[in-house]
Amino acid sequence: MIRLRIQVAHWPRRSLVLTDTPRPACSNCEGLGGIEHPYGDHNGEYAGSDWEPCDCWNETRRWFLMSLPRRPRWLRRRDNGRDPWGPDGYSNEPPF
Repeated sequence: MIRLRIQVAHWPRRSLVLTDTPRPACSNCEGLGGIEHPYGDHNGEYAGSDWEPCDCWNETRRWFLMSLPRRPRWLRRRDNGRDPWGPDGYSNEPPF
């Protein structure tokens, strides 16, 4: 059975898509959609993890619904979000 949800995708343009979700009561992945396998390097330190997708979910199953309009230029953000009065754009003052 397909469990669909609406999601915003950002490829190649912002759009709404229907996507499949993992089965919540799956005994293999416990509703996560896959199984993570962490691995280490030759010293035994954590080096990363591999992801094995579960059979209860197909992450490539998507249906395009509609493209979303672009924001007008006057609504787009014009600054980079940094404090212009702080050193190098960052403030070293406490927040109070």
